[in-house]
Amino acid sequence: MAAALPVSQQQLEFITPFQLYFNPDLIFRKFQIWRLITNFLFFGPLGFSFFFNMIFLYRYCRMLEEGSFRGRTADFVFMFLFGGFLMTLFGLFASLFFLGQAFTIMLVYVWSRRNPYIRMNFFGLLNFQAPFLPWVLMGFSLLLGNSIIIDLLGIAVGHIYYFLEDVFPNQPGGKKLLLTPSFLKMVFDTPEEDPNYNPLPEDRPEHQPRDHDQNEQQHPQ
Repeated sequence: MAAALPVSQQQLEFITPFQLYFNPDLIFRKFQIWRLITNFLFFGPLGFSFFFNMIFLYRYCRMLEEGSFRGRTADFVFMFLFGGFLMTLFGLFASLFFLGQAFTIMLVYVWSRRNPYIRMNFFGLLNFQAPFLPWVLMGFSLLLGNSIIIDLLGIAVGHIYYFLEDVFPNQPGGKKLLLTPSFLKMVFDTPEEDPNYNPLPEDRPEHQPRDHDQNEQQHPQ
């Protein structure tokens, strides 16, 4: 485990990776529940890989939120929870310690499948359609000498979400299986206006004083 979790660079010396990594034994027997979340937040020591993951996480999280999830914050949060749950289940059996990179790849995969006609350029070397982006990132990770298990996990979870959310409901006999819980919609989504709501007379636009009238009252001639 020492080889898998390098203690290198405890950047601020406040906390170590050993306090963050995913360990089912410590979670269920020592009740260190925070590890269910913190293992998604560690991307390694400061360096190229760290900043690479941060850039991709920010970029594709933002593009999803402002694109296909615009006005659907609860659905966006539910995707996070669904993906995190599946990755955690896999982590129980695969001895994976940090899942943040897999989460980033999941976001990239979902975005790429929802934008299939966008042309991408990777460091000025490769030109390809957006759906190939997760695989290009996996190949780049392999060139850097990293294990591709994490990348494959992110692709697999992203594909499961994409299939259940975008593909299966549109198939003959298919239906929507991923239903965002109502409590998430209550917390994150703006309540829909009641079509039967009848505002008070003083709240109606036609009864609001116009700027011109207000100016005349303030500056009588």
